[in-house]
Amino acid sequence: MDARATIHDYYDSLRHGAPLDTFFADDRPDDDAIVKCGVSERLVGSDTVQEGLRDQTASTSDWTVDSRDLRVTQRDAVAWFSDDVGLAWTETDERYEFDTRWSGTLEHRSGDWSFVGMHVSVAAEL
Repeated sequence: MDARATIHDYYDSLRHGAPLDTFFADDRPDDDAIVKCGVSERLVGSDTVQEGLRDQTASTSDWTVDSRDLRVTQRDAVAWFSDDVGLAWTETDERYEFDTRWSGTLEHRSGDWSFVGMHVSVAAEL
């Protein structure tokens, strides 16, 4: 599987409420190199990112992930991407919808591609 396929699998897992924590690199618990910034949080460190994703999966449902402009560059053991994504989900009976921008970095480790950084921000004109 290449980096692009991994990103598509992540989007599909998000849509279907499947676990997401396994998509991120699993480093030492004290390692702060793995970072995931979402619409409303910043998670630093493998354990924190994976716990945050498990909590997200448990507390949200009915995800819409509409990829509009995925761009992926892959070089040997590293890849980076950007995308414009229509994103929506339900949490505690409230529906959230945003136009978002995604970017991130993946690393090829032990035969698989894993996210080592991801940033999701709300796209808004000033």
